Amino acid sequence: MKSAVYAVYSAFIPRHLHNITTHGKKTFDIPNGPSLRFKRFHSCMDEDLVCSRTTIDRKYFPQLFSIAPMMDWTDNHYRTLARLISKHAWLYTEMVVAETIVHQSENLDRFLAFSPIQHPIVLQIGGSNLTNLAKAAELANSYSYDEINLNCGCPSGKVAGHGCFGARLMFDPEFVGDAMSAIASNCDVPVSVKCRIGVDDRDSYDELCNFIHTVSSRSPTKHFIIHARKALLNGLSPAANRKVPPLKYEYYFALLRDFPEICFTINGGITCIDQVTAALREGANGVMVGRAAYNNPWNTLGHVDSEVYGASSSNLSRRQILENYQMYGDSELGKYGPNKPSVRQMVKPLLNLFHSEPGNGLWKRKADTALRHCTTIKSFLEETLDAIPDNVLDSTFLRNPSIGEGGFAGINSLPPPPYRSCEKQTLSIIGA
Repeated sequence: MKSAVYAVYSAFIPRHLHNITTHGKKTFDIPNGPSLRFKRFHSCMDEDLVCSRTTIDRKYFPQLFSIAPMMDWTDNHYRTLARLISKHAWLYTEMVVAETIVHQSENLDRFLAFSPIQHPIVLQIGGSNLTNLAKAAELANSYSYDEINLNCGCPSGKVAGHGCFGARLMFDPEFVGDAMSAIASNCDVPVSVKCRIGVDDRDSYDELCNFIHTVSSRSPTKHFIIHARKALLNGLSPAANRKVPPLKYEYYFALLRDFPEICFTINGGITCIDQVTAALREGANGVMVGRAAYNNPWNTLGHVDSEVYGASSSNLSRRQILENYQMYGDSELGKYGPNKPSVRQMVKPLLNLFHSEPGNGLWKRKADTALRHCTTIKSFLEETLDAIPDNVLDSTFLRNPSIGEGGFAGINSLPPPPYRSCEKQTLSIIGA
């Protein structure tokens, strides 16, 4: 059965998220494809596609659900596992610093290459140098990502402090607008910004709106991922910045009201598929999930295709997923030199696949022992999987998630006052 959330929502997706071009790459099949309503809407957008290369439409679903970019977590290996579980979730890379791309131009595959099966996928870059951001986008363009995103939300001292980018960029919306314009001018795909609702004492709703208005006015940016907490650059660790500042979902929903021409994805504090569908029913353009998708990938991602997109799931069991991953993993070992990547790096994304299942604790203990001597993913799995009962290994996505409130119901009754841009305020004063 098609998802009620998707059926109601499909007609309101911003145009730029329906159609994305590919450069000689094969499109995904979408079993039991999208609703007729979506197909008609999609076909009428095809004429808007303009690209300098020979292109094929990637008829991917829009970004109703995405997995957040997470340093040291959303690498190629995790993304491969995530795609085996969900065919339609949008994947984001770890942040790649623009200077890394520019200065490693002879070794780019190590930082930018990915398997075609990972589409749809977004590259997140970080930086505060216009020239390097533009050059990084140009170099990344040949890898055919589906979108390029600029990190304006990371509160880490290495990024926002010494690096002078990440969340600190929100202090300078004019620069961000110029940076997004430079990035867009050097790639063939849509561009987006991931940011907080504010930084330090610059946390009013009007200041957030000024940031959105300035960036979107100075660039073709029409997609913002909003982490619904502010960032505190002094005194809080990145981990604390994900928990201590209060969530203000009302800011996010007010942005939908005040900038109807822009697509906004909500992020922060969303930990299960029930909350995802609840947010979409409340009108969210899209939902981004972070650590829950890594810490509990089977239950978080396993229902995305059916519950969010109304499509059939992969219907693979965890045994089948591991068989597929093992073939991928063993082909990757040592690709960039001895132990680059290592068995331990390849196994890392698998360690939460049996979250809360019988045998999980024993499996992790056996995994710890096996990682000390196993030289292939195949030998690792052969040595450890007997800890997991067959009924767990061979079951598919049986749970039918309940449609819960998820903390989003009624949020539209709590918005801040409507935003009036500086231009509108000036015109109002002149008119008076």
